[in-house]
Amino acid sequence: MTHPRQGRRRYYDLFSPVYDAFIRIHSRRDDDDTREFLVDAAFLEDNPAPRILDVCCGTGSVTLAFDRRYPGSMTVGYDFSGGMLRKAMEKNVTGRVRFVEGDAAFLPFADDSFDAVTCSHALYELKGESRQKALMEMKRVVRPDGIVLLMEHEVPRHPIVKLLFYLRMFAMGSDDAREFVKGGMGPVKKIFPRVSLSNSKTGKSRLMTCGK
Repeated sequence: MTHPRQGRRRYYDLFSPVYDAFIRIHSRRDDDDTREFLVDAAFLEDNPAPRILDVCCGTGSVTLAFDRRYPGSMTVGYDFSGGMLRKAMEKNVTGRVRFVEGDAAFLPFADDSFDAVTCSHALYELKGESRQKALMEMKRVVRPDGIVLLMEHEVPRHPIVKLLFYLRMFAMGSDDAREFVKGGMGPVKKIFPRVSLSNSKTGKSRLMTCGK
């Protein structure tokens, strides 16, 4: 197994103590809206014990939202940053959620293991082959009748925020990374035969719903 990008991992390890506070300031109520929108989109109400994997889970906000909605679930949060995972484990008050450290391109789970696999506001940071491998791994571990939910940022409408958004895309360097953030579904459709697109209530995030 290859190691995740060491520089980005160190960045998130260092950022982890203030990450949640930063998100609260940056997103305000929008963060709750997008998280609930993502959980709603899984449609797991008829499954008394769903198996859920949250890839690139960060400090566990989405992972723990699934655990609260489905207390009978087996929910796993997966991330390459030990610092982010430590913050997630501090919030895991029920102790039901498992958190695992590793690379999104190499998921240590058996084929067809999960009813739902999610990845929220994270895939855009992966470049080219790494992103495609991560998507293929998500497809591998989700059950044939399961669902993969990929949430990403929409292009902001506010001129200043939009400028900062494009500056961040430029800093990413890769052409396919810019296409991914701008809304191109090409990289996802190369992996999944069924992909549909929807938007959060605020319109600030988009959700790609994928099936095998």
